[in-house]
Amino acid sequence: MGSTQRGRPNIVYILADDLGYGDVSCFNPEGRIPTPNIDRVAAQGMRFTDAHATSSVCSPSRYSILTGRYNWRSLLQKGIVGPYGDPLIAAHRLTVAGLLRQNGYATACIGKWHLGQGWDFPVTGDFLPSHRAGDVPEATPEQRARWREAFSRPTTGGPTTRGFDSYFGVDVPNWPPYCYIENDRTVGIPDEFLPERLLVNNQASIPGPALAGWGFEQLLPEFARRAEQFVSEQARAGRSFFLYMPLTSPHTPLAVNDEWKGKSGLNLYADFVMETDAIVGLVLKAIEDSGVEGSTIVMFASDNGCAHYIGVKDLEAKGHFPSAHYRGYKSDAWDGGHRIPFAVRWPGVTPPGVECGQLVCLADLMATCADVLGTPLPGDAGEDSVSILPLLEGEDHPVRRYVVHHSIEGKFAIRDGRWKLVLCPGSGGWTEPNDRTAAEQGLPPVQLYDMEADPGERVNLQARRRDVVNELVTALEEQVSAGRSTPGPSQANDVPVDIWKGAVPEVRKADA
Repeated sequence: MGSTQRGRPNIVYILADDLGYGDVSCFNPEGRIPTPNIDRVAAQGMRFTDAHATSSVCSPSRYSILTGRYNWRSLLQKGIVGPYGDPLIAAHRLTVAGLLRQNGYATACIGKWHLGQGWDFPVTGDFLPSHRAGDVPEATPEQRARWREAFSRPTTGGPTTRGFDSYFGVDVPNWPPYCYIENDRTVGIPDEFLPERLLVNNQASIPGPALAGWGFEQLLPEFARRAEQFVSEQARAGRSFFLYMPLTSPHTPLAVNDEWKGKSGLNLYADFVMETDAIVGLVLKAIEDSGVEGSTIVMFASDNGCAHYIGVKDLEAKGHFPSAHYRGYKSDAWDGGHRIPFAVRWPGVTPPGVECGQLVCLADLMATCADVLGTPLPGDAGEDSVSILPLLEGEDHPVRRYVVHHSIEGKFAIRDGRWKLVLCPGSGGWTEPNDRTAAEQGLPPVQLYDMEADPGERVNLQARRRDVVNELVTALEEQVSAGRSTPGPSQANDVPVDIWKGAVPEVRKADA
């Protein structure tokens, strides 16, 4: 229906990094950070209040966005892709970009990738040095020669091998190499170690090779400039386009440009949120100036919740709560880890100013794009993706029954409308009580919450509603074993998936 009635809309997908649900003012009116441009997307379109990333950390959630598949079906069972890590998306797997390119779209990725580039060299101490703070060495001629040889090689598994025509960005802003990457090459050759002043204190977290004069403040303005250029070029050519723009902010490094420093009156993170919102405004202006506003879907989301280490306690003391009234933060199985601000503007299709409370997931992009184009997905693609096109067209009914959540420690949770089951005793991440301290306190091994009555996840009902616990465990086990959660042929997970991490709790054994 979408393709015959709506044409072939351009799609711009802006993904913030570590932006909390409560950091966007239209999602959290009691918050203290103004976000007028994100608010404009919501006011001119639809605001989703029950939207979730599949993971509470970045690499896994990005995997799901681009593949329409739960991240825990991949090789990555917990954590994130490490420095110079191998590509997480298999070479044969269809991505959203690949689907759209097959249908004639120009596809570009501008920003943070963090899904593995496929670096074609062995990673040694020259590339991941272990010097102490205050002891940054000068690169030797031998090290520069090794960097020159290594970074002159093309990458083998980055965005341009996964469905994108072009790519410009950084792999991870706070990890080496500290340089831009364009398509499959670094822009220049790193020739010094990142200076001490750019390490720690919510700046870079890992030392390594950098371009001389590298600075983090340049990233957002350059990404905006590249996005403006891409939109303008495609609009002039009259070609449908897909722009995936995963920003590096407000994730660390908290590299705020001077015009935004102090603007929030809260802290540097809040300033960075405001600067991030301004970048969204620049992209919206580029779309408008290019004359394609009426034929462009704009989607805005975050990859997971806010990170606690950016000064959360200070923000809360000043009356701003980055997770709003939800429990936990980035890394957690609780909703603060993965409930995210999500807004979609589609002029002439999506009614403006609408709040949608239906359960949706960032993995739904793949099926939605296929539905818009009126093209079926192959049986081995988008296994966990559900089209939200009916919601975008103004309908208000459930499009998916379940969403499966995953924490940084690989702990599972499953949501079924009213009910949410968390398969660990604590946060599953960094927020206290974490799983170790929760176990030491004698807390039950699973948690069941009524999300309608208790959205803050404070009253554990697992002892009173064992029937619901078992129903949700069975549903999760079925989705794991089928290799998919949507209709279609069964698929194989990339590795065996253990939802209990090796220890089936007594609460499950007793009722099995």
